Amino acid sequence: MKNFLLTWLGTAIALLITANILQYFDIGFKVDSFVTALIAAIFIGIVNAFIRPIFRILAFPITLLTFGLFAFVINAFALWLASFLTPSYGFVIEGPIAALLGSIVLSIVSSVINYFLRVVE
Repeated sequence: MKNFLLTWLGTAIALLITANILQYFDIGFKVDSFVTALIAAIFIGIVNAFIRPIFRILAFPITLLTFGLFAFVINAFALWLASFLTPSYGFVIEGPIAALLGSIVLSIVSSVINYFLRVVE
């Protein structure tokens, strides 16, 4: 239970950091508040648990041909789908470029945060 809560909190913080980084490029990646980030983290977890594996299986040949680079597109689509499910909460991604850059920055920031959370444990 503790790991679940730390991962949820880490993802929410990573979303806020990602939104703050990408606001300088004005590409349309917005998270309104910390509560919005917590709600968005729940939807990202649901999409990653249930829908993203299906996309990864279906896109395996394309991913293989692109030497894994198509995984970025799958991650971007999963992130965009999570934002599509939560527009009334204040988590908005306004296009494919925002989704792609957001997924790349979010994965880097999440990796750093999860590293520090594991060190603290």
